[in-house]
Order: sequence, then C-alpha cells, then structure tokens
Amino acid sequence: MSRQSLWATKVAALIRGGNSQAALAQIKVAPTVKDLQQLRSLLTTEGLLIKNRLVDDATADQIIALSAPRLHRSP
Repeated sequence: MSRQSLWATKVAALIRGGNSQAALAQIKVAPTVKDLQQLRSLLTTEGLLIKNRLVDDATADQIIALSAPRLHRSP
C-alpha cells in the first residue's frame, strides 16, 4: 500500500479551510499524476469534491495535462 502524499494532504487542508483559490493555484503546479489522484480520492471520501466543482474540474484537467508525455515534468 502506498503512502499518502504530503502534497495532497496540504492541498486538502486548504480546501477544508475555505481557501479554494490557493488550492487551485497548487493544483496547477501539481508534482505528479499520482499526487492529483490521491487528492481526488481524499476529497471524495470527505465529500469535498462534490461541493467544490472548480476543484473537481481543475484536478481532472490537470491529470489529463500531466498524463501527456510531452508535458512531463522532471523533479
């Protein structure tokens, strides 16, 4: 079983705190697809993904963007 990403928990905390604009900025510079998927699963279990449509759309779009081989980011 994989370890929960620190990035995902920090962005989820931003969303829980009501600072969705800062969360959206962090989602746009997400390190990996795995981190975004962990964030989506974390928000889904807490029911926050349904409430925040912009965050839902941003994470889905960023997963697609980072999945493209030409947009891969090096560490």
